[in-house]
Amino acid sequence: MSMKTVSRKEEIIATASRLFKEKGYVAVSMRDIAQSMGIKAASLYNHIDGKQEILSTLILEVAHEFTNGMNQVAMENTGPIEKIKSVIEMHIDITVNYSEALAALNNDWMHLENDDLKDFVQMRENYEENFRHIIKDGINKGEIRPRHPEVILFSILSTLRTLYVWYQKRGKLDVNVLKKDMVAVLLKGIAV
Repeated sequence: MSMKTVSRKEEIIATASRLFKEKGYVAVSMRDIAQSMGIKAASLYNHIDGKQEILSTLILEVAHEFTNGMNQVAMENTGPIEKIKSVIEMHIDITVNYSEALAALNNDWMHLENDDLKDFVQMRENYEENFRHIIKDGINKGEIRPRHPEVILFSILSTLRTLYVWYQKRGKLDVNVLKKDMVAVLLKGIAV
């Protein structure tokens, strides 16, 4: 395994994301983060502007992962069911790799400020719009049952968005099993 040197900033963000997950963004102070790292709070500010910068770094990184993933799926030369399968698998990959950041994203996104908040909400809306488009395309092509697209979208997305909670509680389940079974379960109700 190659030893990647983690920058002080990355270390701060990793520590903070763990604390945010445990206590929630509002309850965590810069002093808590410093204490957890065994350094003085003042020295945190050499590396980072404050809690807001940590939150936006965490959340926007994951939001970009979802956005890039969805854009790739949208460009795939495959049918709607295959695309939904890709979206589910992408969600699982991101969940496994970013579970603490996902906790911040789900619980604390409303504490983002200004452009960061605007950018996040815009990315989330675009993501849902792309997903909706895939579902409607599937219905039009007769690959997906003619249920209300919003109901299908909500049913799949709400499962995928809370996966990180369950995944952490369950202990690490084999990712390939998770992908195979989750795709099977989520598509069973909609595939023709």
